[in-house]
Amino acid sequence: MFTVRCIWGISAKKLTSLPVLRQQIRQQSRMSSSARPVAAVCQLTVTSDKEDNFSACEQLVEEAKQRGACMVFLPENFDYIGSSPEETLSLSESLTGETISRYSLLARKLEVWLSLGGFHERGHEWESDRRIYNTHVIIDDKGDVVSVYRKSHLFDVELPEKGVSLKESAFTIPGPSLVPPVQTPIGKVGLATCYDLRFPELSLALRRHGAEVLTYPSAFTVATGTAHWEVLLRARAIENQCFVLAAAQVGRHTEKRRSYGHALAVDPWGEVLADCGGEEPGVALVEIDPEKVCSTRRNMPVQRHRRDTGFYRGLEET
Repeated sequence: MFTVRCIWGISAKKLTSLPVLRQQIRQQSRMSSSARPVAAVCQLTVTSDKEDNFSACEQLVEEAKQRGACMVFLPENFDYIGSSPEETLSLSESLTGETISRYSLLARKLEVWLSLGGFHERGHEWESDRRIYNTHVIIDDKGDVVSVYRKSHLFDVELPEKGVSLKESAFTIPGPSLVPPVQTPIGKVGLATCYDLRFPELSLALRRHGAEVLTYPSAFTVATGTAHWEVLLRARAIENQCFVLAAAQVGRHTEKRRSYGHALAVDPWGEVLADCGGEEPGVALVEIDPEKVCSTRRNMPVQRHRRDTGFYRGLEET
């Protein structure tokens, strides 16, 4: 049997106890002769209180580890969401600051890998320009930072009819490049962040370099999430024949900021394995079956059928 375990109950606002198991979804799947690795996809409601946010994340990570996860995925802005650009900048840190140090210690203590998606990292010219990166950090079970990806595509969107107005580039620097997929206990993980989801070229590049799992830690708005979140995640899973893991923010963070939630896990066939819903923080645990990646690609060899890059640029030359 294939089991998805969804646990609800922790937020950065309410930390009275560990979450309890509230739902088990059982789906038929071919038995494996050896134990499959388990990934945990988290959903949070953070605020500008960095200490409360860390406590909420710590409890989710501890719970996930206790239930068998070898890698835990936290969403974009796991460290905090500020109430203004000024507060957002003032709370930012370097990669050698207290926040990443605490998560490194947590990973080492629990012997678990962490995906920290969307850390507010002070830019290289911080002293002169006061600008930051939106940085996705992978920490291994020894507490070492093994990969750093800085978000490439920034969310500058005006949707007045939907009440959405965000300009990430006002204080954020776009990342300079992609990074190679990282070998982890659940397979080779390709790194992206939130709005990167809308750019299939990025995921295709990661797939060409060996990605078996794509991850999109996010803080989608309610309007864009309702319309596009699941369909985009399933599309990236299907076209790349990868597992997709998307940790998410949920609920109200500030007077003006609210997130869609629905932290999701999708398999290489595009089937949704777990959905944390749109109401509360929590975590979903899913087994990652490497044979599912292999069999999907073997039976429908899309990558082999893809033409060379010159073919797709043919229209540009006419």
